[in-house]
Amino acid sequence: MNTATEFTKIEGGVTAAKGFRAAGIHCGIKEKKKDLALVVCDTLASAAGMFTTNAVRAAPVLLSQERIQSGVARAIIVNSGNANACTGVQGMRDAAEMAALTAQALGVAEEFVLVASTGVIGIPLPMAPVRSGIPVVVTELSIDGGTAAEAILTTDAFPKIAAFQLEIAGEVVTIGGMAKGAGMIHPQMATTLAFVATDAAMPAPLLRKALRHAVNASFNCISVDGDTSTNDSIFLLGSGLAAHPPILEENEQFALFRSALTEVTTQLAKLVVRDGEGATKVVTLTMKGAPSVRDAKLAAHAAMTSPLVKTMFYGGEPNWGRLLAAVGRSGAPVVEDRVSVWIGGVQVVRNGVGIAPNLPHAAKAMHEPEFEIVIDLQQGNAEFTGWTSDLNDAYVKINAGYMT
Repeated sequence: MNTATEFTKIEGGVTAAKGFRAAGIHCGIKEKKKDLALVVCDTLASAAGMFTTNAVRAAPVLLSQERIQSGVARAIIVNSGNANACTGVQGMRDAAEMAALTAQALGVAEEFVLVASTGVIGIPLPMAPVRSGIPVVVTELSIDGGTAAEAILTTDAFPKIAAFQLEIAGEVVTIGGMAKGAGMIHPQMATTLAFVATDAAMPAPLLRKALRHAVNASFNCISVDGDTSTNDSIFLLGSGLAAHPPILEENEQFALFRSALTEVTTQLAKLVVRDGEGATKVVTLTMKGAPSVRDAKLAAHAAMTSPLVKTMFYGGEPNWGRLLAAVGRSGAPVVEDRVSVWIGGVQVVRNGVGIAPNLPHAAKAMHEPEFEIVIDLQQGNAEFTGWTSDLNDAYVKINAGYMT
Protein backbone atom coordinates (compact mmCIF):
# COMPACT_ATOMS: atom_id res chain seq x y z
CA MET A 1 0.00 0.00 0.00
CA ASN A 2 1.48 3.36 -1.04
CA THR A 3 1.22 5.56 2.05
CA ALA A 4 1.06 8.78 0.07
CA THR A 5 -1.65 8.24 -2.50
CA GLU A 6 -3.53 4.94 -2.34
CA PHE A 7 -6.27 3.14 -0.48
CA THR A 8 -7.43 -0.42 -0.92
CA LYS A 9 -10.87 -1.98 -1.04
CA ILE A 10 -11.43 -4.73 1.54
CA GLU A 11 -14.23 -7.05 2.56
CA GLY A 12 -16.64 -5.79 5.17
CA GLY A 13 -18.96 -2.96 6.05
CA VAL A 14 -19.73 -0.79 9.06
CA THR A 15 -17.78 -3.05 11.48
CA ALA A 16 -14.61 -3.26 9.37
CA ALA A 17 -12.88 -0.60 11.48
CA LYS A 18 -11.49 -1.30 14.95
CA GLY A 19 -13.88 -0.81 17.84
CA PHE A 20 -17.21 -1.41 16.13
CA ARG A 21 -19.85 -4.12 16.49
CA ALA A 22 -23.27 -4.41 14.90
CA ALA A 23 -26.30 -6.68 14.62
CA GLY A 24 -29.71 -6.91 13.01
CA ILE A 25 -32.76 -8.93 14.00
CA HIS A 26 -36.46 -9.39 13.23
CA CYS A 27 -38.41 -7.88 16.11
CA GLY A 28 -41.90 -7.71 14.58
CA ILE A 29 -42.28 -4.32 12.90
CA LYS A 30 -42.25 -6.18 9.59
CA GLU A 31 -44.03 -9.46 9.10
CA LYS A 32 -40.94 -11.57 8.43
CA LYS A 33 -37.78 -9.70 7.44
CA LYS A 34 -35.17 -8.20 9.78
CA ASP A 35 -36.26 -4.78 10.98
CA LEU A 36 -34.06 -3.65 13.88
CA ALA A 37 -30.35 -2.84 13.64
CA LEU A 38 -27.77 -1.60 16.11
CA VAL A 39 -24.26 -0.22 15.58
CA VAL A 40 -22.07 0.23 18.65
CA CYS A 41 -18.62 1.73 19.21
CA ASP A 42 -16.60 0.31 22.10
CA THR A 43 -15.23 3.79 22.81
CA LEU A 44 -16.82 7.22 22.96
CA ALA A 45 -16.57 7.99 19.25
CA SER A 46 -16.18 11.28 17.50
CA ALA A 47 -19.39 11.77 15.56
CA ALA A 48 -20.68 13.72 12.58
CA GLY A 49 -23.94 13.62 10.68
CA MET A 50 -25.88 15.10 7.80
CA PHE A 51 -29.64 15.07 7.36
CA THR A 52 -32.47 15.63 4.92
CA THR A 53 -33.20 19.16 3.74
CA ASN A 54 -36.89 18.26 3.42
CA ALA A 55 -39.02 20.64 5.50
CA VAL A 56 -40.99 17.59 6.71
CA ARG A 57 -38.58 15.74 9.01
CA ALA A 58 -39.11 12.52 10.91
CA ALA A 59 -38.85 12.35 14.69
CA PRO A 60 -35.55 10.39 14.66
CA VAL A 61 -34.03 13.05 12.40
CA LEU A 62 -34.99 15.82 14.81
CA LEU A 63 -33.67 13.86 17.78
CA SER A 64 -30.38 12.89 16.16
CA GLN A 65 -29.79 16.35 14.71
CA GLU A 66 -29.82 17.71 18.25
CA ARG A 67 -27.65 14.98 19.76
CA ILE A 68 -24.99 14.96 17.03
CA GLN A 69 -24.12 18.55 17.96
CA SER A 70 -22.11 17.21 20.90
CA GLY A 71 -19.68 15.62 18.46
CA VAL A 72 -19.65 12.28 20.29
CA ALA A 73 -21.71 9.09 20.25
CA ARG A 74 -21.62 5.44 21.29
CA ALA A 75 -24.44 3.80 19.36
CA ILE A 76 -26.99 4.07 16.54
CA ILE A 77 -30.31 2.25 16.82
CA VAL A 78 -32.20 1.85 13.53
CA ASN A 79 -35.57 0.40 12.64
CA SER A 80 -37.00 -0.33 9.21
CA GLY A 81 -40.63 -0.85 8.21
CA ASN A 82 -41.83 2.39 9.78
CA ALA A 83 -40.45 5.91 9.24
CA ASN A 84 -41.82 7.41 12.48
CA ALA A 85 -42.47 10.52 10.36
CA CYS A 86 -45.48 12.84 10.59
CA THR A 87 -46.35 11.19 13.90
CA GLY A 88 -46.41 14.32 16.08
CA VAL A 89 -45.55 14.43 19.77
CA GLN A 90 -45.91 10.67 20.11
CA GLY A 91 -43.32 10.15 17.42
CA MET A 92 -40.78 12.22 19.34
CA ARG A 93 -41.54 10.26 22.50
CA ASP A 94 -41.07 6.98 20.64
CA ALA A 95 -37.74 8.06 19.13
CA ALA A 96 -36.52 9.15 22.57
CA GLU A 97 -37.68 5.87 24.09
CA MET A 98 -35.77 3.90 21.43
CA ALA A 99 -32.62 5.73 22.45
CA ALA A 100 -33.30 5.33 26.17
CA LEU A 101 -33.94 1.59 25.89
CA THR A 102 -30.77 1.14 23.84
CA ALA A 103 -28.72 3.12 26.33
CA GLN A 104 -30.08 1.07 29.21
CA ALA A 105 -29.33 -2.23 27.46
CA LEU A 106 -25.79 -1.14 26.61
CA GLY A 107 -25.04 0.58 29.90
CA VAL A 108 -24.18 3.92 28.25
CA ALA A 109 -25.49 7.46 28.61
CA GLU A 110 -28.72 8.12 26.72
CA GLU A 111 -27.39 11.26 25.05
CA PHE A 112 -24.76 9.15 23.26
CA VAL A 113 -27.37 7.11 21.34
CA LEU A 114 -28.48 8.24 17.88
CA VAL A 115 -31.69 7.06 16.22
CA ALA A 116 -32.75 6.46 12.61
CA SER A 117 -35.93 5.02 11.07
CA THR A 118 -37.13 4.14 7.58
CA GLY A 119 -40.37 2.87 6.11
CA VAL A 120 -43.97 4.02 5.75
CA ILE A 121 -44.70 7.66 6.62
CA GLY A 122 -47.57 8.74 8.85
CA ILE A 123 -48.17 5.59 10.88
CA PRO A 124 -47.20 5.47 14.60
CA LEU A 125 -44.18 3.31 15.32
CA PRO A 126 -45.28 0.01 16.93
CA MET A 127 -43.29 0.22 20.13
CA ALA A 128 -44.09 -3.20 21.62
CA PRO A 129 -41.80 -5.09 19.21
CA VAL A 130 -39.17 -2.37 19.52
CA ARG A 131 -39.19 -2.65 23.32
CA SER A 132 -38.80 -6.42 23.19
CA GLY A 133 -36.30 -6.34 20.34
CA ILE A 134 -33.69 -3.92 21.67
CA PRO A 135 -32.39 -6.20 24.49
CA VAL A 136 -32.21 -9.04 21.96
CA VAL A 137 -30.28 -7.13 19.31
CA VAL A 138 -27.72 -6.12 21.96
CA THR A 139 -27.00 -9.78 22.65
CA GLU A 140 -26.41 -10.37 18.93
CA LEU A 141 -23.68 -7.72 18.52
CA SER A 142 -20.58 -8.94 16.69
CA ILE A 143 -17.69 -7.70 14.57
CA ASP A 144 -19.32 -9.34 11.55
CA GLY A 145 -22.22 -6.89 11.39
CA GLY A 146 -23.73 -8.29 8.20
CA THR A 147 -27.17 -8.76 9.70
CA ALA A 148 -27.34 -5.04 10.48
CA ALA A 149 -27.02 -4.23 6.78
CA GLU A 150 -30.01 -6.49 6.14
CA ALA A 151 -32.15 -5.04 8.92
CA ILE A 152 -32.10 -1.46 7.60
CA LEU A 153 -33.58 -2.39 4.19
CA THR A 154 -37.09 -1.51 2.98
CA THR A 155 -37.81 -2.02 -0.72
CA ASP A 156 -34.11 -2.72 -1.32
CA ALA A 157 -33.24 -5.88 -3.22
CA PHE A 158 -29.87 -6.37 -1.53
CA PRO A 159 -27.67 -5.04 1.33
CA LYS A 160 -25.19 -2.28 0.53
CA ILE A 161 -21.77 -2.33 2.21
CA ALA A 162 -18.29 -1.03 1.39
CA ALA A 163 -14.93 -0.75 3.16
CA PHE A 164 -11.49 0.63 2.35
CA GLN A 165 -8.12 0.84 4.08
CA LEU A 166 -5.35 3.42 3.82
CA GLU A 167 -2.14 4.21 5.67
CA ILE A 168 -1.62 7.30 7.79
CA ALA A 169 1.82 7.84 9.30
CA GLY A 170 2.62 4.22 8.48
CA GLU A 171 -0.41 2.85 10.32
CA VAL A 172 -3.44 1.12 8.79
CA VAL A 173 -6.72 3.04 8.97
CA THR A 174 -10.04 1.48 8.01
CA ILE A 175 -13.30 3.07 6.87
CA GLY A 176 -16.42 0.97 6.36
CA GLY A 177 -20.10 1.60 5.92
CA MET A 178 -23.55 0.37 5.07
CA ALA A 179 -26.50 2.06 3.41
CA LYS A 180 -30.08 1.48 2.38
CA GLY A 181 -32.14 3.07 -0.34
CA ALA A 182 -33.97 2.20 -3.53
CA GLY A 183 -36.75 4.80 -3.76
CA MET A 184 -37.20 8.43 -2.65
CA ILE A 185 -33.63 9.04 -3.80
CA HIS A 186 -32.49 12.47 -4.98
CA PRO A 187 -29.58 14.84 -4.23
CA GLN A 188 -30.78 16.76 -1.21
CA MET A 189 -28.41 16.06 1.70
CA ALA A 190 -27.89 12.43 2.63
CA THR A 191 -30.50 11.00 0.22
CA THR A 192 -30.81 7.72 2.12
CA LEU A 193 -29.84 6.11 5.41
CA ALA A 194 -26.10 5.48 5.63
CA PHE A 195 -23.83 4.59 8.54
CA VAL A 196 -20.06 4.88 8.23
CA ALA A 197 -17.43 3.99 10.83
CA THR A 198 -13.67 4.50 10.98
CA ASP A 199 -10.87 3.88 13.45
CA ALA A 200 -9.10 7.08 12.40
CA ALA A 201 -8.25 9.44 15.25
CA MET A 202 -9.83 12.77 14.39
CA PRO A 203 -11.98 15.30 16.27
CA ALA A 204 -15.61 15.85 15.29
CA PRO A 205 -15.11 19.20 13.50
CA LEU A 206 -12.73 17.56 11.01
CA LEU A 207 -15.01 14.54 10.65
CA ARG A 208 -17.83 16.93 9.73
CA LYS A 209 -15.74 18.59 7.04
CA ALA A 210 -14.65 15.26 5.61
CA LEU A 211 -18.22 13.95 5.65
CA ARG A 212 -19.67 16.99 3.94
CA HIS A 213 -17.09 16.74 1.18
CA ALA A 214 -17.73 13.02 0.74
CA VAL A 215 -21.53 13.34 0.67
CA ASN A 216 -21.43 16.22 -1.81
CA ALA A 217 -19.30 14.08 -4.14
CA SER A 218 -21.40 10.92 -3.79
CA PHE A 219 -24.88 10.78 -2.24
CA ASN A 220 -25.64 14.30 -3.48
CA CYS A 221 -24.85 13.15 -7.03
CA ILE A 222 -27.44 10.39 -7.36
CA SER A 223 -31.11 10.32 -8.28
CA VAL A 224 -33.57 7.46 -8.69
CA ASP A 225 -36.91 9.27 -8.75
CA GLY A 226 -36.40 12.92 -7.82
CA ASP A 227 -37.91 12.53 -4.34
CA THR A 228 -36.09 13.24 -1.08
CA SER A 229 -37.19 11.39 2.04
CA THR A 230 -38.32 12.78 5.38
CA ASN A 231 -35.77 10.49 7.06
CA ASP A 232 -32.51 10.93 5.13
CA SER A 233 -29.53 10.66 7.47
CA ILE A 234 -25.87 9.73 7.32
CA PHE A 235 -23.71 9.25 10.40
CA LEU A 236 -19.92 8.99 10.61
CA LEU A 237 -18.36 7.64 13.82
CA GLY A 238 -14.64 7.57 14.57
CA SER A 239 -13.34 5.23 17.29
CA GLY A 240 -9.81 6.66 17.26
CA LEU A 241 -8.35 3.17 17.75
CA ALA A 242 -5.96 3.24 14.79
CA ALA A 243 -2.37 3.67 15.96
CA HIS A 244 -1.54 6.84 14.02
CA PRO A 245 -1.05 10.21 15.74
CA PRO A 246 -4.36 12.12 15.81
CA ILE A 247 -5.17 14.28 12.79
CA LEU A 248 -5.83 17.73 14.20
CA GLU A 249 -5.76 19.94 11.12
CA GLU A 250 -6.59 19.92 7.41
CA ASN A 251 -3.24 18.60 6.24
CA GLU A 252 -2.12 15.98 3.71
CA GLN A 253 -3.20 13.14 6.02
CA PHE A 254 -6.65 14.68 6.35
CA ALA A 255 -6.92 14.98 2.56
CA LEU A 256 -5.99 11.32 2.15
CA PHE A 257 -8.59 10.25 4.71
CA ARG A 258 -11.21 12.44 3.04
CA SER A 259 -10.45 10.83 -0.34
CA ALA A 260 -10.84 7.34 1.10
CA LEU A 261 -14.08 8.32 2.87
CA THR A 262 -15.37 9.70 -0.43
CA GLU A 263 -14.56 6.39 -2.10
CA VAL A 264 -16.61 4.54 0.54
CA THR A 265 -19.61 6.85 0.20
CA THR A 266 -19.37 6.75 -3.61
CA GLN A 267 -19.42 2.95 -3.61
CA LEU A 268 -22.49 2.99 -1.36
CA ALA A 269 -24.22 5.67 -3.42
CA LYS A 270 -23.72 3.74 -6.65
CA LEU A 271 -25.17 0.63 -5.02
CA VAL A 272 -28.26 2.65 -4.12
CA VAL A 273 -28.68 3.63 -7.77
CA ARG A 274 -28.10 0.05 -8.94
CA ASP A 275 -30.89 -1.02 -6.58
CA GLY A 276 -33.28 1.74 -7.64
CA GLU A 277 -36.84 0.45 -7.44
CA GLY A 278 -37.35 -1.57 -10.62
CA ALA A 279 -34.07 -0.35 -12.10
CA THR A 280 -32.35 -2.37 -14.81
CA LYS A 281 -29.60 0.10 -15.71
CA VAL A 282 -27.13 2.46 -14.05
CA VAL A 283 -26.35 5.59 -16.05
CA THR A 284 -23.40 7.90 -15.40
CA LEU A 285 -24.26 11.39 -16.61
CA THR A 286 -21.51 13.97 -17.02
CA MET A 287 -22.42 17.59 -17.77
CA LYS A 288 -19.42 19.46 -19.17
CA GLY A 289 -18.72 22.95 -20.41
CA ALA A 290 -20.98 24.82 -17.98
CA PRO A 291 -20.28 28.37 -16.77
CA SER A 292 -20.34 27.16 -13.14
CA VAL A 293 -20.68 23.96 -11.13
CA ARG A 294 -24.14 25.15 -10.06
CA ASP A 295 -25.18 25.39 -13.71
CA ALA A 296 -23.71 21.97 -14.45
CA LYS A 297 -25.73 20.50 -11.56
CA LEU A 298 -28.94 22.22 -12.66
CA ALA A 299 -28.62 20.85 -16.17
CA ALA A 300 -27.60 17.36 -15.02
CA HIS A 301 -30.39 17.08 -12.44
CA ALA A 302 -32.99 18.07 -15.03
CA ALA A 303 -31.87 15.20 -17.27
CA MET A 304 -31.39 12.70 -14.43
CA THR A 305 -34.90 13.23 -13.08
CA SER A 306 -36.87 13.55 -16.33
CA PRO A 307 -39.38 10.68 -16.68
CA LEU A 308 -39.03 10.92 -20.46
CA VAL A 309 -35.26 10.59 -20.28
CA LYS A 310 -35.38 7.78 -17.74
CA THR A 311 -37.92 5.76 -19.75
CA MET A 312 -35.65 6.29 -22.76
CA PHE A 313 -32.85 4.66 -20.76
CA TYR A 314 -35.10 1.68 -20.08
CA GLY A 315 -36.08 1.26 -23.71
CA GLY A 316 -32.51 1.61 -24.95
CA GLU A 317 -33.56 4.17 -27.56
CA PRO A 318 -31.10 7.07 -28.15
CA ASN A 319 -33.85 9.69 -28.34
CA TRP A 320 -31.39 12.51 -27.66
CA GLY A 321 -34.04 15.20 -28.14
CA ARG A 322 -35.33 14.36 -24.67
CA LEU A 323 -31.91 15.13 -23.21
CA LEU A 324 -31.74 18.52 -24.94
CA ALA A 325 -35.29 19.36 -23.92
CA ALA A 326 -34.54 18.56 -20.26
CA VAL A 327 -31.31 20.53 -20.25
CA GLY A 328 -33.00 23.44 -22.00
CA ARG A 329 -35.65 23.80 -19.28
CA SER A 330 -33.18 23.33 -16.40
CA GLY A 331 -32.50 27.01 -15.75
CA ALA A 332 -28.84 26.64 -16.67
CA PRO A 333 -27.53 28.81 -19.54
CA VAL A 334 -27.96 26.74 -22.72
CA VAL A 335 -27.25 27.75 -26.31
CA GLU A 336 -28.78 25.14 -28.58
CA ASP A 337 -26.20 25.28 -31.38
CA ARG A 338 -23.33 24.70 -28.96
CA VAL A 339 -24.60 21.53 -27.27
CA SER A 340 -22.98 18.18 -28.10
CA VAL A 341 -24.00 14.77 -26.72
CA TRP A 342 -22.34 11.37 -26.45
CA ILE A 343 -24.12 8.14 -25.49
CA GLY A 344 -21.93 5.19 -24.55
CA GLY A 345 -18.93 6.94 -26.10
CA VAL A 346 -20.79 7.51 -29.38
CA GLN A 347 -21.42 11.12 -30.42
CA VAL A 348 -25.09 11.58 -31.35
CA VAL A 349 -25.31 15.40 -31.35
CA ARG A 350 -22.78 17.94 -32.62
CA ASN A 351 -23.49 21.63 -32.04
CA GLY A 352 -27.19 21.03 -31.54
CA VAL A 353 -27.68 18.82 -34.60
CA GLY A 354 -28.17 15.06 -34.52
CA ILE A 355 -25.78 12.61 -36.15
CA ALA A 356 -28.23 10.02 -37.44
CA PRO A 357 -25.73 7.40 -38.70
CA ASN A 358 -24.35 7.00 -35.18
CA LEU A 359 -27.68 6.22 -33.50
CA PRO A 360 -27.57 2.41 -33.95
CA HIS A 361 -24.18 2.29 -32.24
CA ALA A 362 -25.49 4.41 -29.37
CA ALA A 363 -28.55 2.16 -29.06
CA LYS A 364 -26.28 -0.86 -28.73
CA ALA A 365 -24.43 0.84 -25.84
CA MET A 366 -27.75 1.65 -24.13
CA HIS A 367 -28.67 -2.02 -23.91
CA GLU A 368 -25.76 -2.64 -21.53
CA PRO A 369 -26.50 -2.65 -17.77
CA GLU A 370 -24.24 0.40 -17.38
CA PHE A 371 -23.45 3.18 -19.82
CA GLU A 372 -22.43 6.85 -19.82
CA ILE A 373 -24.05 10.03 -21.14
CA VAL A 374 -21.82 13.06 -21.73
CA ILE A 375 -23.36 16.44 -22.54
CA ASP A 376 -21.07 19.36 -23.40
CA LEU A 377 -22.71 22.78 -23.17
CA GLN A 378 -19.54 24.45 -24.49
CA GLN A 379 -20.02 27.55 -22.37
CA GLY A 380 -17.34 27.21 -19.72
CA ASN A 381 -15.06 24.82 -17.85
CA ALA A 382 -17.26 23.61 -15.00
CA GLU A 383 -18.64 20.07 -14.90
CA PHE A 384 -20.65 17.70 -12.74
CA THR A 385 -20.99 13.91 -12.76
CA GLY A 386 -24.01 12.12 -11.34
CA TRP A 387 -25.55 8.66 -11.37
CA THR A 388 -29.13 7.74 -12.12
CA SER A 389 -31.23 4.75 -13.16
CA ASP A 390 -33.90 3.92 -15.70
CA LEU A 391 -37.64 4.11 -15.00
CA ASN A 392 -40.12 1.38 -15.87
CA ASP A 393 -43.42 -0.21 -14.85
CA ALA A 394 -41.79 -2.08 -11.96
CA TYR A 395 -41.29 1.25 -10.15
CA VAL A 396 -44.98 2.04 -10.53
CA LYS A 397 -46.05 -1.36 -9.25
CA ILE A 398 -43.80 -1.13 -6.18
CA ASN A 399 -45.02 2.32 -5.20
CA ALA A 400 -48.67 1.94 -6.18
CA GLY A 401 -49.19 -0.52 -3.33
CA TYR A 402 -46.42 0.36 -0.88
CA MET A 403 -48.62 0.53 2.23
CA THR A 404 -50.40 -2.72 1.47
